[in-house]
Amino acid sequence: MKSTENRPKAVIVIFGATGDLAKRKLFISIYRLFLSQKIDEDFAVVGVGRRPWSNHEFRETVMKSIQSSDQSQNDINSFLSHFYYHQFDVLEPSSYLELGTLLTNMDEHYSIPGNRIFYLAMAPEFFGTIAKQLKEQGLTNTNGWSRLVIEKPFGHDLPSAIELNKEIREAFTENQIYRIDHYLGKEMVQNIEVIRFANAMFEPLWNNRFISNIQITSSEVLGVEDRGRYYENSGALKDMLQNHMLQIVSLLAMEPPIKLTTEEIRSEKVKVFKALRKIDENEIKNYFVRGQYVEGTVQGNQVPSYRDEDNVDPNSQTETFVAGKLFIDNFRWAGVPFYIRTGKRMALKSTKIIVQFSDIPMNLYYNTKEQMTPNLLIIHIQPDEGITLQLNAKRSDAESYTKPIQLTFNNNCVDCINTPEAYERLIYDCMLGDGTNFTHWDEVKYSWSFVDVISQAWTNNLAPLTTYESGSMGPKESDSLLATDGHNWWPVSDLLNDNKDR
Repeated sequence: MKSTENRPKAVIVIFGATGDLAKRKLFISIYRLFLSQKIDEDFAVVGVGRRPWSNHEFRETVMKSIQSSDQSQNDINSFLSHFYYHQFDVLEPSSYLELGTLLTNMDEHYSIPGNRIFYLAMAPEFFGTIAKQLKEQGLTNTNGWSRLVIEKPFGHDLPSAIELNKEIREAFTENQIYRIDHYLGKEMVQNIEVIRFANAMFEPLWNNRFISNIQITSSEVLGVEDRGRYYENSGALKDMLQNHMLQIVSLLAMEPPIKLTTEEIRSEKVKVFKALRKIDENEIKNYFVRGQYVEGTVQGNQVPSYRDEDNVDPNSQTETFVAGKLFIDNFRWAGVPFYIRTGKRMALKSTKIIVQFSDIPMNLYYNTKEQMTPNLLIIHIQPDEGITLQLNAKRSDAESYTKPIQLTFNNNCVDCINTPEAYERLIYDCMLGDGTNFTHWDEVKYSWSFVDVISQAWTNNLAPLTTYESGSMGPKESDSLLATDGHNWWPVSDLLNDNKDR
């Protein structure tokens, strides 16, 4: 039996409990916490939605969600007994009062000292209204703690994000707000700090003297599927770059914190956002490429173009691919490009970070047929998790030529099970009150101010919308973006076989 010291007691209220996110991620993540004994019998989950469900119908939905996963189903009935449903109208104050009565009953039934997590897994236009009503109707007035978890998008530009933050801050303090970015819950994203700050072989080299460039790729084989209406108002820029990609950049570029506390880590990340080079709107075309997928073949299947997807404008100018180069104008990173690319309907699903180290001053093992391969550090985030270090070694013949070799650690094979789901880790962090892997308002503010310039340039047609065939790795213009600097995208499938990624 595990110690109860880190097994928090709380009622988790899920607004939008009948939605896709709850079914695909949240129920399964809470169940994994239950199986691993990170939470015990002193918890309850209250699902909130518009549908007139009973507790039994809600529990049946949770059961189906768990059965659809690869998760074992031990103690499933005991787990389901902690789930309750409350039919709810977001705009009706009486709904909040009824919910408050239910939560008080849950506190008494499960001996929970008034600790409450309000998880907003629903349309963002209701975030401010819900936060305000939770406070006004007394649901945050308990002897325990109250925390608000917010899914992206947090606004659609800087002015809307400021307005939303103002609304939420009228009811919750910054320390009570947990803006969730599931990339920050991924095992290897959290390992970036460890790789950098716990290894003497890397930290002294982690600067512009020894690193040539850093590449971050997040590619998907799926199209927009049933999210066409959302994606038309978002695009790859706001859906991926403004949050996930820039968060990874901040972890790669931040200075060592004084201590491993939430405040100190956040402080160093914010400095990175402040140091991002501001790009003039008329220069965006030289730093960023936007693309949209057309029909093609993905994993042997013929797929339609983006404009032929459901709920998509036939003349849509929305980008499904973004590539760009960022510069961080500080002492450590001056002159080092951070190349990022993300897109849908690409050749493979992969999220990888590739750190390319600078060439040595003189190549003693120069081969007239081919140049010596640069040293690379590859951080595999998904679908595989691990680290690869690419070095040069002597070829097994008599001549003094080199070949690249790879030293790889595969995190998935350590225990022969998958590492914890990102949402599982983040929900648990929230229950413990650890905000390290959640996004602070300052990070949101600076990321939007950076992205808004790009978005405005594209709205004003100051950069062309390119196209790329589904099943490729994006438009050829993204290759040119690196070629002008004398670089190229490293393949993300097989780093020794360039053809697989072209």
